[in-house]
Formats: sequence, structure tokens, C-alpha cells
Amino acid sequence: MTETMVDRIDTPTRSGFATRPNAALLAEALGVPVLDVVVPVYNEQVALAGSVRRLHAYLEANFPFSARITIADNASVDDTPLIAAALAEELPGVRTVRLEQKGRGRALNAVWSTSDSPVLAYMDVDLSTDLAALGPLVAPLISGHSDVAIGTRLNPSSRVVRGPKREFISRSYNLILKSTLSAHFSDAQCGFKAIRADVAQRLLPWVADTGWFFDTELLVLAERSGLRIHEVPVDWIDDPDSRVDIVATATADLKGVARMRKGLRAGAIPVDAIAGELAPAVPAPTPQVSSLQQVLRFGAIGIASTAAYLVLFVMLHGWLGAQGANLAALLITAVANTAANRRFTFGVRGSTNAGRHQLQGLVVFAITLAITSGSLDALHAMVASPARAVEVVMLIAANLASTLIRFVLLRAWVFAPRRSR
Repeated sequence: MTETMVDRIDTPTRSGFATRPNAALLAEALGVPVLDVVVPVYNEQVALAGSVRRLHAYLEANFPFSARITIADNASVDDTPLIAAALAEELPGVRTVRLEQKGRGRALNAVWSTSDSPVLAYMDVDLSTDLAALGPLVAPLISGHSDVAIGTRLNPSSRVVRGPKREFISRSYNLILKSTLSAHFSDAQCGFKAIRADVAQRLLPWVADTGWFFDTELLVLAERSGLRIHEVPVDWIDDPDSRVDIVATATADLKGVARMRKGLRAGAIPVDAIAGELAPAVPAPTPQVSSLQQVLRFGAIGIASTAAYLVLFVMLHGWLGAQGANLAALLITAVANTAANRRFTFGVRGSTNAGRHQLQGLVVFAITLAITSGSLDALHAMVASPARAVEVVMLIAANLASTLIRFVLLRAWVFAPRRSR
């Protein structure tokens, strides 16, 4: 990564975004390292020295900005504190911070809250993530383009070596986050993240978790506050010596999800106020709607649209014939249906992109028309003069069959979030 690369990436990707100050220029003016990489550890006497030396050598040879490594020892009871102190004395730009209580989240919160660097990062001590991803991870934060950056193991271009059990757990957990907290980021628990210090100062006081759920809580707060989350596909190799208690961690994470969901629904977590504090770099956050709420609202709108469609079809049949009535009724209800789903199902407000949404909605309408018209053609091919009631039943069945397709297309294409990844 070069400074030219960072300059190129300093371009807002969505109308209304303003960039934050360039962190490299800010750090130079203050005389502090641009980046502070935190390595949280607990009883890591075997892996610590080799990993820190490897990270230090990589930063010295490949990272174009000044950087510091902070070993955050959270209550180790083996020789980790002694090794950390020796590394801090041996290697320039390495320091150690000792905490007397366990918890990765506690360690990150403590170091990030007091660091003087404008960009903060952390990575697991096993260095499971290829360090080549560090530059792409922090570049948009240094330039001021993005607010938070995460490594993701779930991108199609990521290369991951781990067992099927961990793969299943990881994907299941992220599915839970999407369905319960409307999360759009792809990988909550990859131990490879970075954040702007000015953003961290606003978010960290609201992060309650001190353990493994810290990452998820921070990301949900950032997303709900309208912040830009940059995602970087990573190459990642599972550490066979990992001592993470999967059952205990999963239980704690599910409790954290329930706590956050309750707090957000009750208004106890002031995401609007946080967004206001971070203005003007952050636009007003778009209200989030959970997947279950989307399905229920889409279903309610669909029932109303189907009822309106049938009324129009019956009214227009004698004048336009079956196919003409079907076309007119579908067109009228499709426009109204797209507008209603835009506002109530997917929470899109304002006139921005309304025309594009309607055009894409008409494409979806064309697919629906093909299904219903095909059904009518098939019916008339089998029965020369079908009764009106038979036509209505056939159209109801065809509309039900196309409902799933319509929902998937509206969610994944028409109203898909377009944000910095």
C-alpha cells in the first residue's frame, strides 16, 4: 500500500457523505503514530514473542505510515507479562499495557479509549489473518473515507482454512445477527478490525460487553448510527491451538444479541444521538427493519395488493378481456405495491432513487406478469371457456407462487442497501 493508493480511496461512495480528516496528516501534526495495533492476550507465553516479532517486522518493511504495537495483557497468570515487557524493551514502537481483569473486549476498550493514535486496530495473537490485508483494512480509515473496517472470512474471495464445525457456527451466528438485529456486515467475529479513534470515542461508552461479544456490539452500534463499515476479504487459517470455549462464547453472544435487541427497541441505546454527534460526516441513519418484520409487512402489503388486484381484474374483465384486465390490474397495483414496500417494508424514505426503485419494481412486475399471463394461457389451452371463478382461482395461485420471487428480488436487488463495504 502506498500514499497514492490511500489518496485514491478518499472518495465518498454515497451522496451526502463527507470525509473525515486525513489521519496521516493529523498524526504528523500531533507527533503520534498513525496506527495503534492492539494485540489482546491472555496466557499466551508460547505464541506471544514470535507473533509480535513477525508483526513488527511486517510493519517495518511494508507499512508506509508510523505504527505502534500495543500488547494488551488482560490478567495473564503465566509468563506472558514478562515476555511482553521484554518485547517492549527490545523492539521500538512496542508497548505493553496490563489489565488485572480478563476479557478481550475489556482490553480493547481500555487501550482504544486512551490511545493517542487517530486509527486503532486489533488482531488476534495467533495472526490467523494474513498480514497482507492490514493495508487494505486501514487505508480507508486513514484517508477519512470510512469509519470502521473489518476483515471478513465469509466473502466469496476470502480464502479460509478451518473445520466444518467452525464454519457452520460462524455462518449460523451471522445469520442470527441478520435476522434479529438487521445486521448487514458479513463477519462479526473475525479477529481483524480497525476503527477511527474519533469514532471510537463516541461508540465505546455505549459498548457494555467486556468479552467476545464486544466486536458484535461495536459493529451493530456503528451500523445503526449510520457509520460506514468497510469490509476486506481476508486469507485466514484456523489456529488448531485455539482455547476459545465455543459453547460458553456462543451462549454469551446470544445473551448479548437479546440484550441489544431489547435496548434498541426500547430506545435505551441512543443511536440517533450518536449519529448526531458524529455529524456532518455521517448522514441520518436509515431506520432498520428486521427480516421477520420485513416478511410480515411484505405479507400484509401483498394481501392488500392482491385484494385490490382481484377487484380491478373483475371490474375490468368485461371491458378489456382476461389478459387486458390482468395487465391493467397488475400495473396499477405494482406501482402502489412498490411504493408501499419501499416505505414500510424496507424503510426507504425520501425521494432519492424513487424513480429507479419504480423502474426496477416494474421489472419485477414484468416477471409477475409473465407468471400470471402464462398461467392464464395454460388455463385457456386446457379449457376453451373457463368460468370466471376458475380464472380467479388460477390467478390467486399464480400470484402466491410469484410472491416469494417478488420478495427476494425486492430485498436483494431493488432495495438492497448500497453502502461502503
